[in-house]
Amino acid sequence: MTSVDRTAYLGFARVVSARELAEAFTPTDAEIGWARGRTQDEHHLLALVVWLKSYQRLGYFPKVEDVPLVVVGHVRGALGLAEDVELELERAARSAKRHREFVRKRLGVTYEAARIRQVAEDAIRKAVQSKDNPADLINVALEELVRARCELPGYITLDAMASAIRAEVNTGFFQTVAGRLDVAARCRLARLLVVDPVSRRSEFDRLKDAAKAASLSKFKERLALLADIEAIGPTGAWLEGVPPGKVAHFAGEARVTDAADMRKVSEDRRLTLMVSLVHTVATGVRDDVVTMFCKRMAALHKKGRDHLEALRKVHRAESERLLGGLGDVLSVVREALAPSDSGGGGGVEEQRNSHWR
Repeated sequence: MTSVDRTAYLGFARVVSARELAEAFTPTDAEIGWARGRTQDEHHLLALVVWLKSYQRLGYFPKVEDVPLVVVGHVRGALGLAEDVELELERAARSAKRHREFVRKRLGVTYEAARIRQVAEDAIRKAVQSKDNPADLINVALEELVRARCELPGYITLDAMASAIRAEVNTGFFQTVAGRLDVAARCRLARLLVVDPVSRRSEFDRLKDAAKAASLSKFKERLALLADIEAIGPTGAWLEGVPPGKVAHFAGEARVTDAADMRKVSEDRRLTLMVSLVHTVATGVRDDVVTMFCKRMAALHKKGRDHLEALRKVHRAESERLLGGLGDVLSVVREALAPSDSGGGGGVEEQRNSHWR
């Protein structure tokens, strides 16, 4: 049975706070006037208002004995009744049917068992195609029942309905997936559960290993794992028609189950869980390979940039040396071509002629 605390199905808290009493269980003047017009004595007045405020808070009528005394006392004080006016179990039970009809009529809700069950069942059947957690299925049913202004059924009823529909739908998926596997595929999956006597691990357990550092050896290991996984078979085709949410849940269930326990599961379910895990792991490994490849390329690019920068520094020094030498040559040439201070004016041409003479 799914824990009620994991769902939105409300119940009375063990300790009702003063704030909750004031906000949820204080009747308005209109509600008090309405209740007085439908009761003949103070005990019935107290019972009717308790039913009204309890339904408004919970969405259903609780058992008389489940109503906390502090709630009864708060409502009694709000109505201005004497302390000796109590919510008597026997009297409240006798008038419960009539009082509940008053409350339903005032709040505009219906209590038709067949309709309530149909609304809840339709909501769960729709949700179970993408959800698998029973608490989530119950919450979907609660939301739809409130939207349809239906009185909530007992929690046990909703829990049993969610469990039955979930089992029915999942069994259909198990049979569909298992029916698509031939003998060879079943044998390949069965080999995954074989435990190596040396390492004491199975290939099924190794599928759950996370990717490690993006070294070249780990990258090659991941590529080899991807090849081994893809050799198992076309998991995408086997899971065709199974919603992604279901595949993820089946894979999660397989991930937390070891090889020994997996062999104890019924065949159709075991095959579906393993196929879902293999399919999910294959997707993850492909992502790992791409990520590791990108990291490897980024590392190579960084090394290339560093090497290029080192070469630039070496070439820059050599270029500066060559430019310095060129500057010295140009200085010598400039000095050689400059006119002589003592020659007085003949220019370059006279100096050349004088030289030849």
